[in-house]
Amino acid sequence: MKVVFAGTPEFAAVALRALLDAGFEVPLVLTQPDRPAGRGMQLQASSVKQVALAHGIDVLQPLSLRMDAKDPQRAAEAQAAHARLLATDYDVMVVAAYGLILPRSTLDIKPCINIHGSLLPRWRGAAPIHRAIEAGDHDTGVTIMEMEEGLDTGPMLLMEHLPIDATDTTGSLHDKLAALGGRMIVDALRRMAAGTLEAVPQPEDGVTYAAKIGKEEAKLDWSLPAEALARKVRAFNPFPGASGQAGASTIKIWNAQAVDGDGRPGQVLAADAQHGIVVACGTGALRLTALQKPGGKRLAAAEFLKGFSFDGLAFA
Repeated sequence: MKVVFAGTPEFAAVALRALLDAGFEVPLVLTQPDRPAGRGMQLQASSVKQVALAHGIDVLQPLSLRMDAKDPQRAAEAQAAHARLLATDYDVMVVAAYGLILPRSTLDIKPCINIHGSLLPRWRGAAPIHRAIEAGDHDTGVTIMEMEEGLDTGPMLLMEHLPIDATDTTGSLHDKLAALGGRMIVDALRRMAAGTLEAVPQPEDGVTYAAKIGKEEAKLDWSLPAEALARKVRAFNPFPGASGQAGASTIKIWNAQAVDGDGRPGQVLAADAQHGIVVACGTGALRLTALQKPGGKRLAAAEFLKGFSFDGLAFA
């Protein structure tokens, strides 16, 4: 079976590696254009592009796949990509965290199936891993689905559950789901080749949407319950990183646990080696165990306190 692969970040790269390791032929890869990254803001190839180049696979990086795009450059790149797909010998397109919408013109060429990091129809959309942790879900998983023009609305082909551990961050859960998705897409394509893969419509009940994470969400609202804030800290690790404003300093909070405590929201109830850094919330308190000040490194609370004093400060 010949597979055109469309994806961009490491979540997708894991699946591409799994397909290649399983012996599937991949004649073409689509991925997002190179983006500036790192301190030097140098152009950097996506994780998927790096895998493709390492295996000698041709790569397309159009700005859009919509041939009717208003921007002439985007329309021209979409037309070129469409022509390339029509000229490519493949059986199915596999899509994982690509970042571009596939228009009807692309979906109509060959079957398109997607690797989605949630138990559909829960958490359709851009940030299913973040939102599952933030909401306090006890489990999540991967759904392999047929693609259609709606946002993650297509029929389901395979689904597997994965528990969300109490200590999972978006980073750790991402890695687990990526590995699961890689294994499942290999299974799905083998079943497809054997004619044993059946599509099941998504249920109408239980639909939720996982909106893209914005940097403005990073600042913690201390009037919320401690349990909710602890989930946000885990959900926003590694991006965008939860933060709190203490005086003139914006402090990144990378790890925290809800504990008993009572005080004015944002009040620092303790800040010492014995108790750590404990901050009052709307209900309960949050013990901060890994922090980072501007320009500094991520540190355990005891080490952080050697270079930062909370005397007279509260979190705003």
